[in-house]
Order: sequence, then structure tokens, then C-alpha cells
Amino acid sequence: MSERLRIVLLLGPALLVIGVLFFGGLGVGVLRSLNYMPVIGLTDPNFDAYGALLTSRAFYQSFLLTFHIAFTSTVISAVLAVGAALLLRRSFAGRSVISFLFQLNLTIPHLVGAIGILYLFSQSGSFARLGYAWGLIAKPADFPALVFDPYAIGIILQYVWKEVPFIGLVVLANMQSIGQDHESVARSLGASRWQAFRHVLLPLIFPGLLGASVIVFAFTFGAYEIPLLLGQNHPAALPVLAYRQYTDVDLAARPQAMATAVVIALLSAAMIWLYVRLARHSLWRE
Repeated sequence: MSERLRIVLLLGPALLVIGVLFFGGLGVGVLRSLNYMPVIGLTDPNFDAYGALLTSRAFYQSFLLTFHIAFTSTVISAVLAVGAALLLRRSFAGRSVISFLFQLNLTIPHLVGAIGILYLFSQSGSFARLGYAWGLIAKPADFPALVFDPYAIGIILQYVWKEVPFIGLVVLANMQSIGQDHESVARSLGASRWQAFRHVLLPLIFPGLLGASVIVFAFTFGAYEIPLLLGQNHPAALPVLAYRQYTDVDLAARPQAMATAVVIALLSAAMIWLYVRLARHSLWRE
């Protein structure tokens, strides 16, 4: 038995389960988005749900908000993660404690973090009450709107808080495997710290940074629980829009909900492909 065939056979059961669940669910979603739901009498497939969706102003508002959340969260998380990894790879007193604290929130569910953001940053939260108690604001309602706001600041705060350690650990593992020899050579040839980072270290860690960032972008673009808890009612993020359509008491709204979900999947795949393609042809590829 060849090694390749052995690998395929070993991975076969897991790939079969994943394939059936993923492609099966995707297939059912596509059929329902085409108004094919025999259980409620819809047996004539058509594209009415897509037409209604793509001519809806609410859809485009939701898309812009969702893209803003995913893109901004990913960029901020990636920048902070690289900075944190650069600090954590150094040797200093208390490094193990700082490293432990840096990784700690990886075990905390997103919803728990969202509730923390809600209690801390809302206009009736702890920071608003402290500001009022210290005389910084006239009343708690004067605290800046960071939750349920049109710019999704609370949602972005939650995702950054959660995803910085994830990207940071990936980048830190890359840095530790690479070592500091390349940078030392660059510095010995007259490069500054920034030049050594920009032209030597960053291209080396960029594949890992890109992979982790793509995962974060895909997750934040398709997640609905945090925007549902911390976001405003209108416009809502695309996953929240799909969820509300799917849970509508009118079963005739299900095809449009499925169409929204299919469009989210297609948009996610297209933007990830574009992101990876542009990143690979960026100045970092030297």
C-alpha cells in the first residue's frame, strides 16, 4: 500500500463526515434559497429570493457594516498581535506570567467576553458609572456610545480582545522557529531595527500572519452571536439579518434567509480569495 493511499484511507472517515455535513447542509440551503420547500408547498424552483435580496437597500447596508466589522477587527488584531509577539519573544522578568495572561482569554467563550463588553462599555455600564462618580460626565448617559452604536465599536472591541492572542500565538510560534539570526545579520550590515523587521522578519512571518488573519476575517464575517448581542437593530450585520429572516413566523421568509446565507458564504469565499491574492503580490513578498 502506497503512503498516499494510506493517508487517504486514514483521513477518509473524517473527510466523509465533514463533507456530508458541509456539502449536505450547503446543498439543502441552496435548494431552499431557490424556493424549493415541498413541506410548505413550494415546489417550483426560482430566483425570487435572490432578486428580492439583491434589490433590498437593507442588504447592502448590512453588507457594508459586516465588512467594516470583519476588516477592521482583522487589521487591528493582526497589528496588535505582531507587536505582542515581538515583545513576548524577548526574555524578561515575568515573561511566563505575561505569556500565560496573554493566552488566558483563548479559553473564554465569545459570548462571555461580549457580556463583559456590555457591562463595562455600555452607557449604563461600569465605566459610565465610574465616570459619573468621578465627575467626568454629568450623567451615565453622557458616556460615549460604544455598544449598540452605528460604528460597531463594541463588536470590534470584543473581536480584537478575543483574536489578538490567537493571531499572536501563531506569529510567535513562527518567530521562535525562525530565530533571530536573520535579523542579526541584517543589523550587522547596517540595517536599523525597523528595516530589519520590515525587510527581513516580516516577509518570513507573513505566511503565518496571513493564514491566521484569513481565519479571523472569515469567522468575524460569518458570526452572528456577537453582532446580535452588541449591535444595533438597523442596519444589522448580515448573519443577524439571515437569522432574523430564518426565525420569522412567516415560513415564506425562509427562502430569503437561505439566500442571505448563501450570499454570505459566496462573499466570504470571494473576499478571502481576493485578500490572499492581493497579499501575496504585496510589497511584503520580496
